[in-house]
Amino acid sequence: MEIAVKQRSKNKFGQYFTPEVVADFMVGLAEISANSKILEPSCGEGIFLEILQKKGYNNLTAYEIDQDLATEFKFVRYESFVSANINDKFDLIIGNPPYIRWKNLEEELKQELSLNPIWNKYFNSLCDYLYIFILKSIELLNENGQLIFICPEYWMNTTHSITLRNYMVQHGYFKEIYHFNETPIFDKVTVSIVIFKFVKSKQKTGESCAERGQSIKVAKFYANKKLTSETLKNLQHQIPFKDSEYLQVSQFKTNERWILQSDEIRKELQILETVCQKQNPTSLISFFEEEKIDFQTIGEVCDIGNGLVSGLDKAFQVNGHELNSAEKLATINVVKAKDLIPFFAENITKYIFIKDGLEENEFQKTYPNYYSHFQKYKTDLEKRYQYNRIINYWEWVFLRNFNLFSKPDKRIFVPCKERISNKNYFRFALVEGDVFPTQDVTAIFKKSETKESIEYILAYLNQPIIFDWLKCNGIVKGNIVEFSEKPIASIPFRKIDWNNEDEVLIHNSITHITQQFLTNKDKKLFSKINPLFNQLFKIK
Repeated sequence: MEIAVKQRSKNKFGQYFTPEVVADFMVGLAEISANSKILEPSCGEGIFLEILQKKGYNNLTAYEIDQDLATEFKFVRYESFVSANINDKFDLIIGNPPYIRWKNLEEELKQELSLNPIWNKYFNSLCDYLYIFILKSIELLNENGQLIFICPEYWMNTTHSITLRNYMVQHGYFKEIYHFNETPIFDKVTVSIVIFKFVKSKQKTGESCAERGQSIKVAKFYANKKLTSETLKNLQHQIPFKDSEYLQVSQFKTNERWILQSDEIRKELQILETVCQKQNPTSLISFFEEEKIDFQTIGEVCDIGNGLVSGLDKAFQVNGHELNSAEKLATINVVKAKDLIPFFAENITKYIFIKDGLEENEFQKTYPNYYSHFQKYKTDLEKRYQYNRIINYWEWVFLRNFNLFSKPDKRIFVPCKERISNKNYFRFALVEGDVFPTQDVTAIFKKSETKESIEYILAYLNQPIIFDWLKCNGIVKGNIVEFSEKPIASIPFRKIDWNNEDEVLIHNSITHITQQFLTNKDKKLFSKINPLFNQLFKIK
């Protein structure tokens, strides 16, 4: 696969072209001889072919669906790899396969897949075009043949790719995985990217390698900068340097998500999901499209909403103006993301909030100081997105979830986006009932039927195990974790068994200690909270 240097109106074949330094690195991972049979299933402009030939490998086969590409290589077959009738077996299959979600596929590609026996056996319309490239490539490998691909990471842990993951575990094992988080490998592509080396083997499957203790060499790179040959060489040889991390990860098993974390964290997350399991599971849709989960979640015990949108925050801050009595009433208390720390908010800001429906002359007469204040922002305010209605310049543009926020209940706030590259915690904070979130904050409310206290839920969300779970299972783009309604709702939740006196006692203790901390801010109290949750999680 490879975003084209040749600009196109639409990237219909999922092409994102591989930088030469990356292709050279990938070829260097291969353990092959000069006579090895090599396949490139989507050769694009031919960067892999060029490097392979320079290194003396000439037993090459390549496919490319786009006849405008790789024209200087006479052996390239201009047909779809997906439908090609290939009888040969290969020692190495290498490249950058296309990745396109089904809903974005051209109709001709959908038709091709619908007639393909491999696709119909293993996949469906929730799957990515990428999947068939991986699976068919493995089928075309010789015993001990190697598959080296660069592709997005998401298929390693989503439910609808489980048939592909199971196939891989049953037909071989991984030797190396390189994970690039914020690294801009491809133009206009922000997803996390992996390079993997997979070996086909009947004798040594992922399951058998796991039993023998043969682990996967994993290297991670977190920096938001272009890759160099030196960086890639350091990652390959696991030389420590800034923004790198190295792990030995146990071979993956069937029917599990593949998480590129230490075995300790993987075990911890499995424990969490197990202790949160439902007694009588029902199919609950998670934030991954059409995925089903069988553990209790935050979404079942809490209502969640993203904050109000002003369209120009600085225009709505009161900022010490002299106010008349009507203007003093026309304010709301607001907490912004920058004011949040774990467990509580450090600052509250007064914002101007005038209800809809006023004519401008009435607004000027009733709120003269606010009217004067808004004049210097009027031009910018009138350029705000109008949400398909006419919005006066002194009004907020989108009062989403306003009824939820108007409840008198205490609520938990969390920034909508949290960078985790330099910290190992999130900022879930408890605020009072008269405080509203702006658009950079998401709010969480305890449902009326939920018996667990808001303080228990607050302490739970700030637990290290929840940080680890979201880092592995949340919506993570680069080093940014997103906290919109759906990913928060998907967090496993440890409900209390109210018929179990020990659990009730633990719940009440956590609630009491959290209330104490919110009152006196004594961080020593944290040391009392974590062991109580460990009892609930059954972590020794």
